[in-house]
Amino acid sequence: MKIVACNSNRPLAEAIAAYLNLSLCKASIRRFADMECFVEIEENVRGEDVFVVQSTSYPANDNLMELLVCIDALRRGSARRITAVIPYFGYARQDRKSGPRTPISAKLVANLITEAGVDRVLTLDLHAGQIQGFFDIPVDNLFTAPVFLRDIKQNFDCGNLTMVSPDVGGVLRARALAKPLEADLAIIDKRRERAGVSEVMHIIGDVTGADCIVVDDIVDSAGTLCNAAVALMDAGAKSVSAYITHGVLSGGAVSRVSSSPIENMVTTDSIMGTEAVRVSQNVRQLSIAPLMGEAIARISEEKSVSSLFDYSAA
Repeated sequence: MKIVACNSNRPLAEAIAAYLNLSLCKASIRRFADMECFVEIEENVRGEDVFVVQSTSYPANDNLMELLVCIDALRRGSARRITAVIPYFGYARQDRKSGPRTPISAKLVANLITEAGVDRVLTLDLHAGQIQGFFDIPVDNLFTAPVFLRDIKQNFDCGNLTMVSPDVGGVLRARALAKPLEADLAIIDKRRERAGVSEVMHIIGDVTGADCIVVDDIVDSAGTLCNAAVALMDAGAKSVSAYITHGVLSGGAVSRVSSSPIENMVTTDSIMGTEAVRVSQNVRQLSIAPLMGEAIARISEEKSVSSLFDYSAA
């Protein structure tokens, strides 16, 4: 088994390799003067089970191309099996036609990765579960629930918790955390006037005096999240925290969270934290390296990965 690290999140790749007691495969991934990507695998991979770690986060197009070129280099190097480990699957929010003459970009990206020569994909908290069906190869979609459950139990009084879904589409995700914690559930009904702008309308459920935890898969501009926090506090919540799988945090998102009523926002390191995240007082990252590392070990050994999908395994 070999682990190849592309450039989008090298610290995560190093942590996964450390969990598996492996060294990263020697590879040179660099840019030409015109910013074309070039990959050279500097050790023998013939007949090897290779895992390529690359989140397709910002800059999404560059990181995606880097992944594709790396896969091609491994395929031409006669690797026995290539698994794309994509902790954050970019373009996942474009999983359907949003109007006439618009693309389904998530399907296109799935086609590109498959045609590049990947044998299977390992990812984390896909924005929409049906994206697994966009691939014609095996896809393991892990969940962060066990990681979040452990952290919540360590930092909160579980007797006063309410899990909050920021929209109707995220109810299953919030319920999966609420059930093992025996916490209440609330839903925020929001109306989005246009892309990138959200307006919180009202809260379904009673949050009076509760420690609320907003659960979501992606935080981008953090506008929805901050509006939700204000609405929850106005509705009588005791405190508001957030547990988000993928911290995209574009633009001034971190400063927006810092100046909001959110006491603590927890993300995973599926996307490498910026300097703003590292110095923030109320934003922190949990490592998913043990979760991803264990899944990689089980895939390599042809063992079941299903127990990692168990929300109650915390």
